[in-house]
Amino acid sequence: MGTLNKETKITLLYIAVAFLFSVALRMVWFYQFADYEPFKFNGQFMINTNDGYYWAEGARDILSGMSQENDLSPITTAASQLTALFAFVLPFSFETVILFMPVFLGSLVVVPIILIAKSLNNQEMGLVAALLASIANSYYNRTMIGYFDTDMLNIVLPMFLLWSIIWAIRTNENKYLIITAIDILIYRWWYPQSYSLEFSFFGLILLYTLIWDRKNIYNYKLLSLMMLAMIGLEGYIRTILVIAAFYIYTKEKFDRYVYYIFGVSIVLFFASGGFNPIWGQLKGYVFKDAVTAGKEGLGLHFYSVVQTVREAGHIPFDTFANRISGHVVTFVLSVGGFIYLAYKHKIMFFGLPLIGLGFLAYVGGLRFTIYAVPVLAFGVAFLITEAARFMPTSRLKFLTIAALTLAILYPNILHIQNYRVPTVFSADEVKVLDEFKDIADREDYVVAWWDYGYPLRYYSDVKTLIDGGKHSGVVNFPVSFILTHPQEAAAKMARLDVEYTEKTFKFKEENIELIRDKNLTIFSNIEQMTKDYGFSDINDFLLSLEGDMELPERSRDVYLYLPHRMIDIYPTVEKFSSIDLMSGEMRKSPLFYATRMFKQEQNIIHLGGGIIFNIQNATITISNQTVPIKRFVQTSYDKSMKFSKNVQTANLSADVTIIYMATHNTFLVMDEKTYDSLYIQLSVLGEYDKTLFEKVVDTPQSKIYRLKI
Repeated sequence: MGTLNKETKITLLYIAVAFLFSVALRMVWFYQFADYEPFKFNGQFMINTNDGYYWAEGARDILSGMSQENDLSPITTAASQLTALFAFVLPFSFETVILFMPVFLGSLVVVPIILIAKSLNNQEMGLVAALLASIANSYYNRTMIGYFDTDMLNIVLPMFLLWSIIWAIRTNENKYLIITAIDILIYRWWYPQSYSLEFSFFGLILLYTLIWDRKNIYNYKLLSLMMLAMIGLEGYIRTILVIAAFYIYTKEKFDRYVYYIFGVSIVLFFASGGFNPIWGQLKGYVFKDAVTAGKEGLGLHFYSVVQTVREAGHIPFDTFANRISGHVVTFVLSVGGFIYLAYKHKIMFFGLPLIGLGFLAYVGGLRFTIYAVPVLAFGVAFLITEAARFMPTSRLKFLTIAALTLAILYPNILHIQNYRVPTVFSADEVKVLDEFKDIADREDYVVAWWDYGYPLRYYSDVKTLIDGGKHSGVVNFPVSFILTHPQEAAAKMARLDVEYTEKTFKFKEENIELIRDKNLTIFSNIEQMTKDYGFSDINDFLLSLEGDMELPERSRDVYLYLPHRMIDIYPTVEKFSSIDLMSGEMRKSPLFYATRMFKQEQNIIHLGGGIIFNIQNATITISNQTVPIKRFVQTSYDKSMKFSKNVQTANLSADVTIIYMATHNTFLVMDEKTYDSLYIQLSVLGEYDKTLFEKVVDTPQSKIYRLKI
């Protein structure tokens, strides 16, 4: 075995330096909160992203070998499988593995960056780009310690794909054909939504081939292998096709068949779904509507989830620039530098799909900025190394690169120091869920908003109606209705939605072939309820919940999880059921305002937002209009965690109530509709109909009730 040459040693050194730098910066959060117990459970840090509990649930169930039917545990997903493997072979606890996986996997992005720079004979540019990209705002945010999600490899894998494409085009070596195909196979296994980006790479290579290099048979080999790896068939079928095609391509005598294989791959692409996945993502993030119409027989309309997701909203330019490069100036230099770099090295134009997807953030939301980070990092890094070329000595060249690199890294390092995100739940909240696991059965359902679905399933090992992946307007409507409507109607809807959910599971299992062959329509729960109870207008059915009705036979217990933290998103929760499902018209939003920032001056309390509470006169001023309040309620927990409340009625004909939650130092302002909602009555006031509910858990952080009907 020969010794490593100088260039390879430099490459390995730069990779090691950049990797350790990335890991070290990701440890800042760990040391900042080393002694902060609310972020720890059983002595170990918890993760800080909701979706992480989804993959953790799957990995946990893989390791335990236990996963009940229809529990939605992702035991077949790549993230869960890889996590289970690491947890099995590494001598660390499961919690430690999921906490640190993003640190080490996310830092691998430095490898393809430096390898790409090596192909351009500018490894210093690679080092600078790797240092910046590894800690740039959006990339750091989504691969920091505890951010246990698919993002920890979602940029690493396409950057390796870009590296293999660049080397394939530059060298025409067969090994890069198989490397490119394998990368696509792994990327699709890891992140099925990678389809659009893979196709963008394919399209750019096809364009390059047709315009500048159409006689080069190697390009068609590369394109056909990419297409075979991308088609919408099972992974093992794509793998077999890739291996077979690659074997043929290594034999020159079969070169005459390359164009036929390329044609077959195109046919298979369209036959297996073609643009369907791409179009689905465009509809979700670009052509998004506030209301979506269902395919059901009644033509129901539901509120669109994407309108409420911050990551899918429009962002201002400075936020956009800062997330990609850490500073607006750095971003501008990065764009200009990339243009200059691509002018000098045309091969870098193959990075455009990643930049394009990153720029989609302007219309699709901030989550996409992460894709542009590593490619644009090359731009400013190239300018830095070009500036250093004018230095007369090696020492000055080094100092120039070091000084300018520190300048572009500083805003990102400052961001890391200030980015002190909390864990998903506090230790007290998780303690409740851990104890609840011993109360509920694995087949029982917990009704909760989708934000809490994954953690509930992970810590309490129960079933949920909605979660971070199952949260379309169709399934959100019943849960929103339950949480924001009076207790009797809410209780009935809870029982109905759970039983209809299980009924649908059973129907699909028993009629899977019929559904596939006849393309049968499976109605949403809410529409099926309406039909089964003899109504043609869903509004009439919803009104019937307030009267006597025969409910389905109960097959399991149903619980309501009502965390205090839901106060902050109550208006969003309410929107999903504040819609006329028949017409799609949004109803007027009820009054609800929550604040922890207030100021008292004698008998006047300024609640912010121009809202003023006059204690002496029992009036409230909203938008310069003063009206009487109906009641003032103060709630609190004493040292023994006993709940109490004091209700003072002011004007029975009024419509506004003010609640002061002393334990949380929070004021709530609401109208009577909100006051009568299940969430306010059961969670905030502790008032519940004992014929409908049984209190199971009562803490300042969360309350859990069992449905008795």
